[in-house]
Amino acid sequence: MGMNVGSSSGSGEPEVLMDVNTTPLIDVMLVLLVMLIITIPIQLHTVNLDMPPPNPNSVPPQDPVVHTVLIDFDGTIYWDEAALPNVDAVNAKMQEVGVMPISDQPEIHIKPNKLVDYGVVAAVMASAQRNNVKKMGMVGNEQYVK
Repeated sequence: MGMNVGSSSGSGEPEVLMDVNTTPLIDVMLVLLVMLIITIPIQLHTVNLDMPPPNPNSVPPQDPVVHTVLIDFDGTIYWDEAALPNVDAVNAKMQEVGVMPISDQPEIHIKPNKLVDYGVVAAVMASAQRNNVKKMGMVGNEQYVK
């Protein structure tokens, strides 16, 4: 440490130092650096999968059977473009699909209109769940994009 022998105003009061205290800045930067060093190796881990070798003689899988359940704006339910009279008819169709083995079940694509009451859509989804339909999905979500 040295002594400041430079210019003085001549009064007995010391001059005010106008320097920025960099100690907190350095502390924060060191903490961020340590956090970065700790988290980077976690992001570099890979997952090794044992995949079967490709077989050129294998038959490509067949396209699945797809049933489209269209729910119109007024609550009318269509099964592959055929109108169903009520929710009991939907239950009967879902029961036919649900008794099949999961590997043989057709896909059920539910396509509700954006103006339909949610209760009708929920009733169709609940029917599929109650009847053990496993291959079900919602389609037509692009109509909600503005």
